[in-house]
Amino acid sequence: MVGSKSMGFNTRAVKMGECRDSRYGNVTTPIFENSTFLGPNPDSHAMRDNTSGKPFLYTRWGNPTLQFMEEKYAALEGAERSISFSSGMSAISAAVLSVSGKGSRIISVSDLYGQTYLFFKNTLERFGIHADMIPLDRLNDLDQLPEGTSAVYTESVVNPTMGISDLARIGKLCTASGVPLIVDATFCSPYNQTPLDFGASIVVHSATKYISGHTDVIFGLAATSERFYRGLVDMRKTFGFVPDPIQTFLAARGIKTLGLRMMQHNRNAMELARLLSEERKVASVFYPGLTGFRYHPIAKRVLRGYGGMLSFEFEGGEKAARKFMSLLKIPEVAPSLGGVESLITLPIDTTHASLTSEERKSIGISDGLIRFSAGIEDTQDLVEDFKSALSSI
Repeated sequence: MVGSKSMGFNTRAVKMGECRDSRYGNVTTPIFENSTFLGPNPDSHAMRDNTSGKPFLYTRWGNPTLQFMEEKYAALEGAERSISFSSGMSAISAAVLSVSGKGSRIISVSDLYGQTYLFFKNTLERFGIHADMIPLDRLNDLDQLPEGTSAVYTESVVNPTMGISDLARIGKLCTASGVPLIVDATFCSPYNQTPLDFGASIVVHSATKYISGHTDVIFGLAATSERFYRGLVDMRKTFGFVPDPIQTFLAARGIKTLGLRMMQHNRNAMELARLLSEERKVASVFYPGLTGFRYHPIAKRVLRGYGGMLSFEFEGGEKAARKFMSLLKIPEVAPSLGGVESLITLPIDTTHASLTSEERKSIGISDGLIRFSAGIEDTQDLVEDFKSALSSI
């Protein structure tokens, strides 16, 4: 059940999508660590699986722990339906495959997370699906979609160069053309953006990141309308993209504090972006909240908050970047993002290591580009840590 938007974000995150059984008096949703359920279930009051409309039968189809998490997430996206997955990539794969088939042509932004990039470039061809990969600026400037376009795919904030998709424009174009729009909004979380409001057909998240928020699960989510829900269900059931109930329980626990965490993520990233933008040793800072960032005008239109992610480059290139990272005391040098702890990485080592140097260069990723995920540590501690490291390079 989707919560009323008259309720605040944090209220929905806590109250919606909870399984409370008066027989036990439980306050939080239990973990239904079941592979199978009674079938047929003779109880006329048996809870129904949203994926089938019948009593729960098998967890690859649906599970109560999963379903309550999905209802909670749907309330935050303002979605009719949502569905959970075993990872962000499984959510992405299911979303794309659910709206395409042999002979389909998809338009995708080329400025993508590395594994998604390879999925579009290599994997889809095996299914007879062609992806036209175009730069973000070209996607933002499209006046019409090429004839025969089956779907459009983009990231709200592209990884790792922080370009902003103009969803207000792209959503209108896709809606007018009757073409599904799939948006990966992982960098934003539902706190900073709800792409369905801009006309997206399916929004996907690597819920491993902000939604779960504690760097301890692998999880994916998708929100959509009744029209596209069945296709996602079929993909999850067929490919076995179902998450484990224990992972789901942890993700559901994390999402309850999403709003509170995002306020600090947003604050920390903004302060560090300002600090770096004023440092002469820094060549470039990529952050939507900076007024000098070229995507800032779009960000103001499509984001409620500017997020916890930023990227930057030093005048000294890769050598200076590695030295800076080694001097920091608070952030951990590791991939991933969106957790309570600050993380820092070079995309050439992690997220985009599987791309060739030419491919990375084509989407604006230099060897010295640093990607930083601001955690929820005290802002002043992070600022002082950055200042100390900056003074030593």
